[in-house]
Amino acid sequence: MNQKSETARLVCVLTVAGSDSSGGAGIQADLKTFHDLGVPGLSVITALTSQNSQGVTHIHSTPLKSLKGQLEAVDSDFQIAAAKTGMMPTGGIVSAVARFFMSRPQIRMVVDPVLTSTAGASLRLEDTTKALIRDLVPLASLVTPNLEEAQALADAAETNGERLARRLWNLFHVPFLVKGGHGKGETVRDIFIADGRMRVFTSPRLPGEYHGTGCILSSAIAAHLAGGQALPEAVSLGRRFLQEVLRSAVIPGKSKLRYLLMG
Repeated sequence: MNQKSETARLVCVLTVAGSDSSGGAGIQADLKTFHDLGVPGLSVITALTSQNSQGVTHIHSTPLKSLKGQLEAVDSDFQIAAAKTGMMPTGGIVSAVARFFMSRPQIRMVVDPVLTSTAGASLRLEDTTKALIRDLVPLASLVTPNLEEAQALADAAETNGERLARRLWNLFHVPFLVKGGHGKGETVRDIFIADGRMRVFTSPRLPGEYHGTGCILSSAIAAHLAGGQALPEAVSLGRRFLQEVLRSAVIPGKSKLRYLLMG
């Protein structure tokens, strides 16, 4: 996806997210996705989580000094073309990350507003939703909420994906991909809206629960943006990558939660 020359540095993609000790989501899944798609990956860790296939038992937020140090370190040395943000457990972390990207508008940023884990555990140590709405979402090239997260951002109990996507566009005027993986029915419907125009992506709903799908999808989209793809094409290619790795799902833990094999 990248070409190297003597005069240009390699194009990189950055993940700003939490660490998943079970390896199936968060920073670990993001870096594996970047590797599979052939883009050098960088990481800034926002939190350490103690988790396995059965749930999250503890979250330790990264101190702001350390967070800022990580951001400055990667920015000073690498050419970051695109980024994705994931779990950010405090409003202070959200605001610090937003300030970093505000001064670097050339970085195409995918915001995955991670508020809960697949196992249903809250990943908010304090309310981050207001900070996301105020500081980070307006800077995004794309926001990729699931239904519950979209409802939180829209402050609405709407369950229709198309109406919810339209509401989010009217509120923020940035592109959204409202994911339908947590919905019901035989077909998953992901609603993409950009420039006021809507497109519906569909795929068969697979049985069982899967860990890290949202992280993998947002990372794949960011990787394709780093490679120079236009946003609609990056979304389509990102979904295609997720559908491919879903076929690799295994159940490695004591629960029935399925993990995706990559790398």
